[in-house]
Amino acid sequence: MDPVITIVWIVSFVVVTVTVTGLSRRVNWSAPVVLVVVGAIASFIPGVPHVALEPEIVLYGLLPPLLFAAAIQTSIVDVRARRDGILLLSVGLVVFTVVVVGFTTWLVVPAITVAAAFAFGAVVAPTDTVAVTAIAGRVHLPRRLVTVLEGESLLNDATALVALNASIAAIVSIVNPWAIAGDFVIAVVVGVGMGLLVGWVLSLIRKQLRSPVLDTSIGLITPYLAFIPSQFLHGSGILSVVVAGLYLGYRSPTIQTAEARIAETINWRTIEFLLENAVFLFIGLELSSILSSAFRSGITVAQTVWISIAVLLALFLARFLWMVGTTAFYRYGPQRLRERGWTWPTGIAVSFAGIRGVVTLAAVFLLPPSTPHREFLQFLAFVVVVATLLEGLALPWVIRRLKLPPPDFAQEAGEMERLLAEAQAAGLEHLESRVTGQEDERVLERLRINAVFLSEALENPTPDAEVAAPLEYRKLRRSMIMAERQAVLEARAEGRYQELAVRSVLAFLDAEESALKAGGTDGKKLM
Repeated sequence: MDPVITIVWIVSFVVVTVTVTGLSRRVNWSAPVVLVVVGAIASFIPGVPHVALEPEIVLYGLLPPLLFAAAIQTSIVDVRARRDGILLLSVGLVVFTVVVVGFTTWLVVPAITVAAAFAFGAVVAPTDTVAVTAIAGRVHLPRRLVTVLEGESLLNDATALVALNASIAAIVSIVNPWAIAGDFVIAVVVGVGMGLLVGWVLSLIRKQLRSPVLDTSIGLITPYLAFIPSQFLHGSGILSVVVAGLYLGYRSPTIQTAEARIAETINWRTIEFLLENAVFLFIGLELSSILSSAFRSGITVAQTVWISIAVLLALFLARFLWMVGTTAFYRYGPQRLRERGWTWPTGIAVSFAGIRGVVTLAAVFLLPPSTPHREFLQFLAFVVVVATLLEGLALPWVIRRLKLPPPDFAQEAGEMERLLAEAQAAGLEHLESRVTGQEDERVLERLRINAVFLSEALENPTPDAEVAAPLEYRKLRRSMIMAERQAVLEARAEGRYQELAVRSVLAFLDAEESALKAGGTDGKKLM
């Protein structure tokens, strides 16, 4: 295709994605579902270019930034607190799904081998939290439920891809079960190790950068710095990206400037928005080619309907039964487990949040050409993605019927106020330790007043709105903000506040510090 035409189609693609998503949100429709429908309709229009999601492009190009964007916004504190439940879902449930769906596929798809059936089970095993949060965004999910779903989707991709690699190896040759276990251990160890190494090295580098532009440039390539080396060392690149993102997100208050953190948040939200929604449009655009390939498989329409229903039922039942079993294990197990467990309504809600997305569509194209009914399995994966997206539409209704308690906004606001007051006290204490008697008393009075309410300092940082903040005021106030930020981080390390309150207060401090620098007259230019 001509380069100019390619650029025109890319621009058109972005325009359609943004427009459809914006209109869907205005009428309170599910943007992922609407994008799939629009893409599916467009795939049959003459003149629309044929779209094929190359698995390498998805795995190496789209997946790392998507996972990294989600990881840096995920609280490592909350993930650590829910680690046992997240591991049960991201490892245990994936393995259980591979077995249940694999056996079902082997039973209902004619002339398919066990290895190919299990490979398909691995393809549809990982969930997509992006789709879950997009569809359920119209209701306030309980914080615990959100943490579990986010943690599950960040980690289950690695488990599913290891299972897929083992199944693919079984398709083309004979494999040793001990080799599969060894590959899994290597993937986890190398993946976690590479993620920590990349996160640690980049934290040292970014700590020396004072320019938001330079910091952002390093941040944009971080997912690939973690993913590619890990893949070459036979580790899990997905796990490396997640670990690096969690590590850097946790360390960001101590290694980045306020401007860099604000810029990173906006940039990654923009990237995440474009990639997330573009993937759903891509899924729809593939429908015509997937259908034409499936029709050549020799499986009749009646068989296709029966097979699709059987696989979807197996997929849903596998998740539902696993959640029933783990919930019972928590509810009736030892006292330590009962204290950390979730309720029956929460378990049922999690079972309805098993939505599949981009990983499933990319993974199914990794199946080797020798796979029996390869084209039909690609069509079946498409059916699973669309059907689970539609299933997700019922999630808000399910949550309301289960009467799950929404987040306690009053409690969260109270925590934030208490933490803010604690930070302000630390800032005032730091100010008094810096006073030498030579400062302008009006500046000191302003600092003492503005330290009480950060919002007042943001809206009116100077006595005269037309005059820039005095250098002395900005210098002392920025030192106070450093003390306040340190107090917040110490409170987080001690576990005295929820992560939501910590991040909210840190965002307040970043906003004020950025406003002080932007309104300064010391001649420093922000880059």
